[in-house]
Amino acid sequence: MGDSAPGWDLPQQQDQDTGRHRTKWIIAGAVGVTVLAIGAVLLLRDGDSPEDAARAEAERFLGAWADGDPEAAAAYTDDAKAAASLLESVQRNLGAEETVLTVSGTPVRGEPGDGAPEASYAVPFTASFTLPGVGEWSYESSLYAARDGVEDEGWHVHWEPRLVHPELADGQTLVLSTDRPERAPILAADGSQLAGPSAVWDLSIWPARLTDPDAAWEALDGLDVGLDTDALADRVEDSDPDQAVSVVSLRDQVFREHEDELRAVEGLQFAEDTRPLAHLARTVVGGIDPATGTGSSGLQGRYEEQLAGTASATVVIADRESGDAVEVLYEQEGGEAGTPVQTTIDADVQRAAEAALEGTDQAGSIVAVRPSTGEVLAAADSPLDSGDRSLSGQLAPGSTFKVITTAALLENGTAPEEAIGCPKYETVEGYRFQNQNEFELGPDTTLHEAFTASCNTAYIGNRDRFDDDTLRLTAEAFGIGVEWDLGAGSFDGSVPDAEGASDLAASLIGQGRVQASPLVMASVAATVAEGTFHQPVLVPDAVPDPAVAPRELSAETVDALRTMMRDTVTQGTATVLGDVPGVAHAKTGNAELDTRDG
Repeated sequence: MGDSAPGWDLPQQQDQDTGRHRTKWIIAGAVGVTVLAIGAVLLLRDGDSPEDAARAEAERFLGAWADGDPEAAAAYTDDAKAAASLLESVQRNLGAEETVLTVSGTPVRGEPGDGAPEASYAVPFTASFTLPGVGEWSYESSLYAARDGVEDEGWHVHWEPRLVHPELADGQTLVLSTDRPERAPILAADGSQLAGPSAVWDLSIWPARLTDPDAAWEALDGLDVGLDTDALADRVEDSDPDQAVSVVSLRDQVFREHEDELRAVEGLQFAEDTRPLAHLARTVVGGIDPATGTGSSGLQGRYEEQLAGTASATVVIADRESGDAVEVLYEQEGGEAGTPVQTTIDADVQRAAEAALEGTDQAGSIVAVRPSTGEVLAAADSPLDSGDRSLSGQLAPGSTFKVITTAALLENGTAPEEAIGCPKYETVEGYRFQNQNEFELGPDTTLHEAFTASCNTAYIGNRDRFDDDTLRLTAEAFGIGVEWDLGAGSFDGSVPDAEGASDLAASLIGQGRVQASPLVMASVAATVAEGTFHQPVLVPDAVPDPAVAPRELSAETVDALRTMMRDTVTQGTATVLGDVPGVAHAKTGNAELDTRDG
């Protein structure tokens, strides 16, 4: 499949509004001519030799070109308009990731009879371009640096098309043509596609035919895709009336929902295309840069080379007017298709997670983990533009962290039925902690009751049972504190040693400096369910050695936690889950966030 790139200076085809991918033509540039010596006598100023002066002028020109400033480079030449035109097309269409132009030898006097300008020196240099999909492409060349006049101390670069490449003639340019194979899909556990080729519609505006702008802005606002129609109106007003203005690319489903309203607006144009898109788990799958076609985030970015395969590429000399190739300068064989990325996502579970988040007013994330293996079955986020908070969010876990706090008490000898109290308030170093809605249960409240009711003050009031490192060491049994490798980016939690009584008090209820992602807390629940930690895994082929917890919970602690989490559903703060099929276990939690607004 060919890729197209914006900004190319070759003639546009008649079907430019079809949006179909076509082979990409990208202009490249370098310099070269044959050099001889001249016999003119050059006057020296300030002790500089003509060779040094010519080299210095060449370095200024090459430096501006390599820095991506064609106008500045052209200003060093004797034909700034022509130089800027070709150099700008080189920069705009080559898309080089890096350009290195260095003087490679001693300047030599030019010979006027062989095409060198009067009072000039030929300066050899090396041109090296790092081209997308190709890598480094380089060649040797030279340019003429000439004296402005016999008695003038100024110098300039003599402009000619051959300066861009030794084989280049008038009316020609350099073109990079790349042909990429179809991008491989990202798969769910059952082989269905989480991301793959999908129909899209590219919307654009033909300003000359836009008879009712207000109707256009209203229709585009109705798409609810975050378009800034005020800024779009300014772009349309400033554009060439017969030059299409790109607006947005829409998924086929979204376009079909609004097709009638959009097609009713004169001046809106639509071109169907096919591109790889995420169908499920969009924040985890990640996106693709529409300009380059490469993965820009998530799994698309991490596995770019595997998914994209190997492109074939050719650098040619082409006619600027017709776009026809004249001569092949470089050819790279390729065309090997990419290979799919297999994940553990269960498509049905993922759809259920996404459906559960639809229509919620608050931002939310859901992660589902298979306790026996650590396989990530679902990772959903809402809104979608907030990133993969499900895997990488660094959040205060709040009272869900009491699973770990309770495990620490149990491991250190506190029995589930031991009274630990639950007062209305608990003050530590001048800071008053309270329970949600300021409830209290009394001094006879047991650890079991404090857990199911989620009593903050019960845990904080028993902080003397914890050393500064107790929570950190207990968290290690849940895999927190070791580095995870899911085959995807993730935040694996942080439980630092307490620094003082108030820091410890906040940590006991999952606040202060304690942080976790939804993935971490799903893994905490999975550890209780299974009895031992299994590191979460999303892309199994990329994780040969999952992390292992450095310590384990006792069987008694696991049994007690399971009982408490079950009773939280049947008689505690999670009774809303009572009708969930199966035997649900849970721990609820809220966390206070200290924002700039208080």
